[in-house]
Amino acid sequence: MSRPDPGTDLFAPLQDETLRRIAATGVVRSFPRNTILINEGDVGDALYIVLSGRVKVYASNEAGREFVIDFQGPGGYVGEMSLDGAPRSASVMTVEPTTCAVVNRAQLRDFVLAHPDFAMHLIEKLIHRVRVTTSNLKSLALSDVYGRLVRLINALAAEVDGRVLVPERLTQQEIADRVGASRDMIGKLMKDLVAGGYLSVEGHTIVVLRKLPPGW
Repeated sequence: MSRPDPGTDLFAPLQDETLRRIAATGVVRSFPRNTILINEGDVGDALYIVLSGRVKVYASNEAGREFVIDFQGPGGYVGEMSLDGAPRSASVMTVEPTTCAVVNRAQLRDFVLAHPDFAMHLIEKLIHRVRVTTSNLKSLALSDVYGRLVRLINALAAEVDGRVLVPERLTQQEIADRVGASRDMIGKLMKDLVAGGYLSVEGHTIVVLRKLPPGW
């Protein structure tokens, strides 16, 4: 069950040495939980490199409904999509106390020129993001809620100490946001899968006990 899947962002974070070098070019700032770092539609040229904590990338509609695109932890970065000067394509919010290095476009350009390894990382991440977006669109268009839930669990699950589980601690609301469903629907499906002996939930950790059925 350990398999990189294009439907979730398993892209490798920056190496510690690269992280320290690029962070040194910017300003280090700390933010409390639930701080909006980037607003969809705004114009800005800052790249946020996560040094500690966790952020979510999401889009929302006029009714306030959110669709979570991605999460980034230490070594990840957000905001690179606006480096062409266009408005921000998504919003970013901290989901726990987070420290970031904030690097502007000019600083980033200089760093890329001096460190081609980071330039390649950035190119590969953008390619990966296109693949993720395509895969997510296919899932939303072609799968029902149960199918999207199974796909997410299978994509995130990994073997840890002899057990298959989802290392990322997710609430039912976070799962619902990531698969484009209501919390109530996710709660019902999770309850059914637990009752059927397919999953167990320890705190916010999902443990996969046996292969999830393709349909429900």
